[in-house]
Amino acid sequence: MVAHVLRLRLALLAGSLNARPGVLVRRLAAFGILAVAVAAVCVALVRLDRVPDADAATLVVVGGSLIVGGFLLVPLFTGADDPLDPRRFVVTGVEPRIVAWSVVAASPFGLPGLVTIAVAVAMSVAWIGHGASPALAVLAAVLFVATNVLAARCAMAVSVLALRERRSPQLTGLMVTAAAIVVIPVAVFAFSLEWSGGLPSQLAEAAQVLGATPLGAAVAIPLRTGGDLVVSVLVAFVTVLALAGAWRLLVQIMMSATEREVPVRERRGLGWFAVMPGTPGGAIAARSIVYWSGDPRHLANIVVVPIASVLIVLPLLVVGVPLSTVALIPPPILALFLGWLVHNDLAYDSTGIWLHISAGVRGVADRVGRLVPVLLLGVPLLALAITLSIWVHGRWVVLPALVGVCVSLFATGLGLSSVASAAAPYAVSRPGEGPFEQPQRTGGSVAQAAVLFGAIILSVPALWAGWLALGGDEGAAWTSFWAGMGVGVTVLAVGIAVGGAVFERRTSRLMEFAETH
Repeated sequence: MVAHVLRLRLALLAGSLNARPGVLVRRLAAFGILAVAVAAVCVALVRLDRVPDADAATLVVVGGSLIVGGFLLVPLFTGADDPLDPRRFVVTGVEPRIVAWSVVAASPFGLPGLVTIAVAVAMSVAWIGHGASPALAVLAAVLFVATNVLAARCAMAVSVLALRERRSPQLTGLMVTAAAIVVIPVAVFAFSLEWSGGLPSQLAEAAQVLGATPLGAAVAIPLRTGGDLVVSVLVAFVTVLALAGAWRLLVQIMMSATEREVPVRERRGLGWFAVMPGTPGGAIAARSIVYWSGDPRHLANIVVVPIASVLIVLPLLVVGVPLSTVALIPPPILALFLGWLVHNDLAYDSTGIWLHISAGVRGVADRVGRLVPVLLLGVPLLALAITLSIWVHGRWVVLPALVGVCVSLFATGLGLSSVASAAAPYAVSRPGEGPFEQPQRTGGSVAQAAVLFGAIILSVPALWAGWLALGGDEGAAWTSFWAGMGVGVTVLAVGIAVGGAVFERRTSRLMEFAETH
């Protein structure tokens, strides 16, 4: 079976050259550019013997980690057809186990696999040039290639199973946003480093950490010693075994599940409903996103909150507070108001709330679904705001503290809002009215204040540790991070559960509120 799949793989490679002259020229040009780029990378790796051992290890580990990350993520974004899709072997009657390992054995002979092998060989030469054991260099190269091949296989399988039918502009936008949340902070961090005196120390620290993770463990093996070597070897082997197990399970699912054909027009016409899971919470999330993106009342909040978080600190600059200190204030304010933003989200549904109540939707599903729009909005905004604030501040050591504070304020605000919106909704402007028109109401102040000040009080541990970190205590930065994460996640989970129970108990009152307000 392996030989048969390998022949198919080579036939596909040869078939890519059997095309019209214009298409063939474009493909050959692309292959040529890729070959030149790979050759340049390999030459650069081989010539690393001219740089100090520490710098070479840093460059190899960081570069290798980026390659592994690329093999994990690129298939999810491209959505390209897999020429060795295991489902194509269903008609042969071969067991999924044999198909899985045959496809893996043939995968290195594709274009991405050949590129990976060339880079792995160049890395081996670089490792040996810096005094590494040839045996460790070969082991690292094999594990590096295996990790990349299995990562790409698993990513393609996930794309086929979970994303292919749902792929749409909305899903692509979500994936691009998720990538930007990671890429933009890393790019800003790299840009802010001091490169004039060689490789920054922060980059070396990052390489040290990556060498103990699935991304960089394999490439870090030859240049490590003692306990660090043991950790990298164990992590690299466990990573390969975990990916192999995931691939075996994914092939079993792909070859046994019945594929449902979904017309392209139907798939794209559903918009967010095609992207979100087919559950009550997913349907509520999709409906909420549609409301948030088209209702002027929500759009006004989206515009006002970021602007207000910046305008609030302008007086501090006027009275002479240093910019490096003021720069750290907008992200926590933004996080606080983003969490507070949904404390009355149920009131914006007007009579639409009857859809949830008449369908017997569980309260937890309603609470979770309504939080999705503000999460999709808040997480990218906070990631960008935190990155810019730390860049202006200049001390990246306080980054964990700022993240912890923002997560605590944001998540506790969402948790408290999940309870308040079901327990004490108050009248807002009705659909079609101006976003700044406020109806007469007798309540609402208590709910607003409870959520706002409750989030601040619950975030005191993270705020206090963050203040100590700002004063120079580097250890307090991570204390603030973990305190913020722990308190935020706990309050959010409890708030969703309590808010769901309140929603189920007050369905009749909520319907009455919707009809009268």
